Amino acid sequence: MAIPAGDGVLEAVETRILYLRMVLAILRRLEAELPLMGLFSKKVVEVKASEGAHGSISSAGAASLAFASVGAGRARAMQIPTVSRARDLLSSLVGSLPIRHYGTQWNGEDLEEIPLPPESWMLRPDPNTTRSHILSWTFDDLLFHGKAYWYVTSRYSTGFPSSFMWFPCDLVTFEAEQIVGNVPIGPYTIAFNGVPIPIRDVVVFYGPNDPVLLDGIRAIRTAERLDRAAERFANTPAAFGWLRQTAGEPMSGDELADLAAAWAAARDDNAIAALNEFVEWNESQMDPTRLQLLEARQHQALELARVMNVSPFLVGAPTGSSMTYQNAMMAQAQLAIDAGPYIDVIEQTLSADSVTPRGHLVRLDRSVWLEHQQEAPTLDPAATEEANR
Repeated sequence: MAIPAGDGVLEAVETRILYLRMVLAILRRLEAELPLMGLFSKKVVEVKASEGAHGSISSAGAASLAFASVGAGRARAMQIPTVSRARDLLSSLVGSLPIRHYGTQWNGEDLEEIPLPPESWMLRPDPNTTRSHILSWTFDDLLFHGKAYWYVTSRYSTGFPSSFMWFPCDLVTFEAEQIVGNVPIGPYTIAFNGVPIPIRDVVVFYGPNDPVLLDGIRAIRTAERLDRAAERFANTPAAFGWLRQTAGEPMSGDELADLAAAWAAARDDNAIAALNEFVEWNESQMDPTRLQLLEARQHQALELARVMNVSPFLVGAPTGSSMTYQNAMMAQAQLAIDAGPYIDVIEQTLSADSVTPRGHLVRLDRSVWLEHQQEAPTLDPAATEEANR
């Protein structure tokens, strides 16, 4: 099957190949650890959303993304530049943060956080990959799916986890009798690739917001349609217009269609074309910017920035405010604010009593990111104004 040219498509294909390789590695590890559980059964397992989580959805477009086959919905969303940029900015921030370990002590007025030596898993949660990788893809699942999963692969003698493995949310089935928001009420079950996994061995991160693939359906579909319309314009080298028969026997609809097709083909191959006295070419006087839907696409970039909960100026969307190049040095600080809710979820989940001893806290050290921002060279407003003239 031929793959159409285009950086977005090729990037999506490369990402998909890397994703599948990673999933295969995870399955091989699980097969070694749980040989009797049939993780490699050839039975086709349908990956479905949590029971009751999105029962009110009736839109066909929503079903095509939120309940798409493995990876398909996210892959479609990531082909939109604004979504890809927002995701990459936020995930790069989350993945760059070191994991810190603290104890707590009440001093009579405040709860003090006392630095403690890190556990080995805090330096590298999964021995087979980097800390940046597992944190970035944990954020990715929280963003697009509203949940993320870590599987406990080993434990200390105390019973607390000593290493983890990230489970792609696409391959996890989470079921419960009732779900409010994205949290189960009562008993629930978790299966990976259709195979039940002990709940004790899975750390579940519950996202702070509804999944982008659910709440952002309308914005994503609209952006797709606008991009396709702009692509049609870009693929048409000839000017827009129409052919009109001016004399002779009236041509049928099929004959007119054949004439238009022949004209378009000739213009694709040559800059010069010829017509007889019975046919006249009328070139459209419509503004090209309207044909490229520039204003609509810019507005949709702003809508997608809102859906992704990222500041518009960070993804190049029009802001209508003073957030310009001259004060963009604050971008990194603003990015840390935008990623804050997801960082809080990761911190609080890893601080749970099932992961760390009671009274201990896990933090992602945001000061490292802010220090980089403070060390970045500042812009001289006068020089910037001069350069922009």
